[in-house]
Amino acid sequence: MTMPPTAPPARLRTPSSARLRTPLFAPGDQPRKVEKALASAADAVILDLEDAVVAANKAAAREAVAALLPRLSRPRVFVRVNPRDSEEYLADLAAIVPGRPAGVMLPKCAGPEDLIALDHHLESLEASAGSPIGGLAVLALVTETAASVRRLDDYGALPARVLAFCFAAEDLSADLGISPRDAEGRLRAPLAQARARMLIAAGALGVLALDTPFPDPRDPAGLQREAEMAAEDGFSGKILIHPGQIAATEAAFTPPRARIQWAEAVIAGFAAHPGAGAFALDGKMIDRPHLKLARRILAAAGLADEAGAD
Repeated sequence: MTMPPTAPPARLRTPSSARLRTPLFAPGDQPRKVEKALASAADAVILDLEDAVVAANKAAAREAVAALLPRLSRPRVFVRVNPRDSEEYLADLAAIVPGRPAGVMLPKCAGPEDLIALDHHLESLEASAGSPIGGLAVLALVTETAASVRRLDDYGALPARVLAFCFAAEDLSADLGISPRDAEGRLRAPLAQARARMLIAAGALGVLALDTPFPDPRDPAGLQREAEMAAEDGFSGKILIHPGQIAATEAAFTPPRARIQWAEAVIAGFAAHPGAGAFALDGKMIDRPHLKLARRILAAAGLADEAGAD
């Protein structure tokens, strides 16, 4: 392959149809768990070839996922490949791209050069497979090491296929040599700071932000608390590790009816006052930043695209 380009194309706006509230992991070498995930109500499934698969099973998992992809009727199936610096990375990509998954998740993303290289590799493989160029989306795990957190400010224009940045608390805590949460279930200070930095970086770059998995499927209260906090903080969704986590997470990321009604009133108010910079709603001043927020709320509810003319 030729060297990857030094500058990616400008990003395209992420459509509201790209919402990812409940992406669910399933180990690629465990057919029963894969089948269960595919049959679930998750809005996306991520077949894992990396952390959930031991080294001895990597090739078998890759072959199984590659054979499964062309037979799937379920939309929005992603594949987490192995890291770019691993021996399995190119083999994973070559095996799965012909099956046309919705996209790939890139783990251990160390900086923008990894996304540029991945974009180039996917483009070459899409062309070889006769697939639409740029058709595979990318979910990037950009916080799995302390070094990668420091690189968050280095991302400029992203390849258009990058759909989301993903926060990974467990890997980052292991790199720092600490447990990810305290006795009350709160993220420890370095992880909370990294989480906030990633959320801001994703917002600045116009991509979705996905929160870290909650590690204990037997603790629904802990999951609910963390999912609600993620939604309030501005994340688009939360990565899941068990089908039992879907319902609570979907509820957390679905705006309540009162919030939706407020957003609809804001948009209707600006429509009724064309050219106005502000107007009063229920006695409170509403201006252009509120219009942007209203569109985001309706996009989160699946009722409108976040894009719109100001």
